[in-house]
Amino acid sequence: MPDEHDGPDAQPLERKLATILSADVASYSRLMGEDEEGTLRTFRGHKQVFESLVALHRGRIFNTAGDAILAEFSSAVEAVRCATDIQSALRTRNDQLPPDRQVRFRIGINLGDVMVQGQDLMGDGVNVAARIQTAAEPGGICISGSVHDQILNKLSLSFLPLGERSFKNIQQPVRTFSISEAEGGGALPSPKPAPPPPMSSGIKLAIAGGLLLVLGGTYWAYSRYPHDKTMSSPSTVETTPAPPATPLSTSAATPSSVSSSATPAANSLATTAAPTSTSPAIAPAAVPPPPTHANLSHKHAPAATPMATNWDGSYSGPICFAQTPREPSRCFRQAGILSGRKISTQWMMGREKKVAMVLTGNVENSGRVTIDMEMHSGSFDGERLASIEVIGQLTDGIIDAKGSFRNGRGATLLWRKDDR
Repeated sequence: MPDEHDGPDAQPLERKLATILSADVASYSRLMGEDEEGTLRTFRGHKQVFESLVALHRGRIFNTAGDAILAEFSSAVEAVRCATDIQSALRTRNDQLPPDRQVRFRIGINLGDVMVQGQDLMGDGVNVAARIQTAAEPGGICISGSVHDQILNKLSLSFLPLGERSFKNIQQPVRTFSISEAEGGGALPSPKPAPPPPMSSGIKLAIAGGLLLVLGGTYWAYSRYPHDKTMSSPSTVETTPAPPATPLSTSAATPSSVSSSATPAANSLATTAAPTSTSPAIAPAAVPPPPTHANLSHKHAPAATPMATNWDGSYSGPICFAQTPREPSRCFRQAGILSGRKISTQWMMGREKKVAMVLTGNVENSGRVTIDMEMHSGSFDGERLASIEVIGQLTDGIIDAKGSFRNGRGATLLWRKDDR
C-alpha cells in the first residue's frame, strides 16, 4: 500500500545552503574502555564548552550521537571562528589532564546543500563534513574547498593544502585543507600531505629516454662545432703596458706590503702577466674588508625602534573559566574598549544579575597585555568577591591571554578587534 505522503499533494523537501560543523572524539572507545566514568565526566565538561561557543557564534547543534556533535551555521566565517575557539578552549582544559586521558575532538567543516527534516539536517552537505572530519588530527580542524574559498582573506589563518581526497561513500574527490595555525590560538595539529603516487615503469622509461635524447643532442652539438683553441692558448695572450704609476702619498704602503695585502684577484692577474713587461706595479687602492660576524655583533647594531601601532578600538570574544570539582566550565562573550593603551569594560553576570564584573587592563608597546578582572557583589563598587589576572599578547588585532583565580581555576580570554 503506497504511503499517504507520496500523493500529489505531498510537501516537497525543503533545501538550503548551510555550513556544517562535524566533530567527534579521537580514541573515544579506548578512553571509555580504560575509564568510563572519568571519560564521561571530561566529555560532558568539554561538551558544555562546545555548546556555549556554538551559541556565541550564532550556530545551533542539530544532532548528537554518542561522542559526535553536528552544528549548523549560516556563515562559514563564524563556523571556522567557532571551531578555532573550541579547540583553543579545550586545549586549555586538556592541559590539566595526563596525555593519555585527554579528550580531543576532530573537527570537519563543509559548506553545501542540505535537506531539512524538522530540526534535523541531512544530505551530501552533512556527509562531506563528517568525512572531512576523519582527515583531521586529534585537536585539529579540516575544511572543504568550498569553506576555504569563503574564508580566504577574511580570517588570519594558515592553511595546509591536503589536495583532492577521496572519502568513503562520497562520489567526487573533495578539496581538503587543514588549518595549521589559528588566529591567536597558535599552531594546530595537521596531517602530513599524502605522498605522490609512485611512478609506473612506463613513466620511468619515458623520463630515461628523454634524458638520453638531451645528452645525445648535447654531445653531437659539441662534436659538430669544436671550440677555437686559440682562445685558450697562453702564448697568444696580448699584454698591454701598464699605465704610468701615479705618485703615492707618504703614507702609501711599501712594495712589500702591497704584495702581501693584494686581493686574490690582483694576485691572479699578476701571475698571468707577460714576463717581458717591465712597467712598475701600481699599488691597488685600499679596500675595506667585507663585514664579518664579529663586526656585526648585536652590541654594535643600533637599537630597534618600536613602531607606532594603532590598537585603539572595540574588541570582543569569549572569556572561558575552567572546570573545577564544584563548578562546570563556562564561556561567555563580552566586549571592551581599548584606548590609549588602556582597556576597560564592565558587566553584570548571572541570570539574576547579582554579580558585577569590572575589567581593566594595560597594553605595553611590545603588545604584552595585562588584564585584571574583579567580581563584586551587587554593584560595580560593591564588595569584592574574587579577582583574576590574565596575561597575554596583542598581535594583529587579537588579544590572547591566560591566567587563573587565586583558587587555581584557570581562565582564558580571546578577543578580536571588531573592525578588522
